[in-house]
Amino acid sequence: MGSGAKPLAAVPRHIGIIMDGNGRWATRRKLRRTLGHTRGIEAAKRIVREAIAQKIEYLSLYAFSTENWRRTEEEVSFILALVAKNLRSQYSFYRENNVCVRHSGNLEGLPSQVRDEIHRVTEETRANTAITVNLAVNYGGRDEIVRAANRALQSRQASCDRPPTQDDLLLTEETIQSHLDLPDLPDPDLIIRTGGHRRLSNFLIWESAYAELYFSNRFWPEWTGKDLRKAIHDFGSRKRNFGGTG
Repeated sequence: MGSGAKPLAAVPRHIGIIMDGNGRWATRRKLRRTLGHTRGIEAAKRIVREAIAQKIEYLSLYAFSTENWRRTEEEVSFILALVAKNLRSQYSFYRENNVCVRHSGNLEGLPSQVRDEIHRVTEETRANTAITVNLAVNYGGRDEIVRAANRALQSRQASCDRPPTQDDLLLTEETIQSHLDLPDLPDPDLIIRTGGHRRLSNFLIWESAYAELYFSNRFWPEWTGKDLRKAIHDFGSRKRNFGGTG
């Protein structure tokens, strides 16, 4: 192994999942696409339990992207109502499994019912310690970077008692990092995408700069703990060079 290479830990600390294929899973079974999203919630609960069993500390789930607004009004309304309903109805699941729920994404663009449920669940589960589950709702990686940059500039301007100079408007990686939606979360070690597509689709594009990528052809509603263990095993067989030689 070269001097720049580092062996991966057997278990990633933070996993991000693009939960893709709910609608296609339902369509192939001649079911309504909305049923696929309902089954996707069940899959998410299975994976959270398995992640806890595997000692994963952080799990980021791509629940609704900024691009998902392009879907039909019926499907968008159903997904957002499903998110709100399940945030509200899963408190026993969070309590029994000691799950801390966080949120990343643009809250301002969400219906008030969804915003209220996100605020409530994040507040009421903040002391739980078995795993932190980050729900990415109305989330887009580029949107997050733009919002982080704007927050950084607004913060500088607010603390400046004189007209800002050009230097005041220069941003560093550290500045943007500190103004991301959840700057206290470690970057993901592993990004998983289900459903057969092999792209990040604007998910955690800042944070996943050095993440390992794992793609599965299985649709998200089909995923079980066995699938997660397979992805973790694959992760453990790799090594990272971080720009060095392998």
